[in-house]
Amino acid sequence: MPARRRPTKGHPVTAPRTIVITGASDGIGAAAARTLARAGEQVVVVGRSAEKTRALAGDIGADYYLADFAQLSQVRDLAAKIKDKYPRIDVLANNAGGIMGKRTLTVDGNESTFQVNHLAPFLLTTLLMDTLTASSAKVINTSSAANNFGKLDLFDLNAEYGYSTNRAYGTGKLANILFTSELHRRFHDQGITTAAFHPGVVRTNFAAESGSPWRHAYTTLLNRFMLSPDQGADTMLWLINGTAGTDWISGAYYAKRALAKASAQAYDAELARGLWEKSEELVRVRA
Repeated sequence: MPARRRPTKGHPVTAPRTIVITGASDGIGAAAARTLARAGEQVVVVGRSAEKTRALAGDIGADYYLADFAQLSQVRDLAAKIKDKYPRIDVLANNAGGIMGKRTLTVDGNESTFQVNHLAPFLLTTLLMDTLTASSAKVINTSSAANNFGKLDLFDLNAEYGYSTNRAYGTGKLANILFTSELHRRFHDQGITTAAFHPGVVRTNFAAESGSPWRHAYTTLLNRFMLSPDQGADTMLWLINGTAGTDWISGAYYAKRALAKASAQAYDAELARGLWEKSEELVRVRA
């Protein structure tokens, strides 16, 4: 049985929340999972690395699932397993993502950076939507200030023209923000609250396997000037533990616990709607 949440002064003890965190085997996902587990929440960790995910789950006493977001079939299997075991999901933290190297296509036929950072969490969220709406859940999406490097073209989501590693990553992070605003528009009336956030430049293995120039910063002395994973997880935890409408605004983008300015495209409602519709088409191609 999961532990009950510890009471705070003036508030009664409440049952633990079920909090699903993807990309939880390392970095800010693992840091947030540890903090939430210590607070008595029922944390469900999802990761790609079997060794790291298993180790974290064992350390904090959490359930865990393995999934590689470069394969949408694994995302579908993950959603089915989560729905089967958890009748209630209080928080879904879409934290998995990454920066890749040269342009490659996944087995699903999508540009890999776009799929891992946007299409896979989009699919997971929509497959869990019945449970999320019934639970009046929060959906927290890890974006990045790199959204300012992105440029979303609904007619070139596979980045066939003008590909660069940094632009592809920025476009994926821009898609996270557009997904957040459209998720709010479509499902807020059904109980969903949602936000995207920039964690800061965090000292992790984030870009170590990529061909991006960023990998040098993450693997050299420069990483001493970066945030720790615990520091990077701060805004995620603030959103998870805060109250939409009181502490933060549903559908918005945050950094350092404050509203943040995103790229101009991030505020284009028609683009957000179009991205949702295109995403539905892309994830159903091999359904």
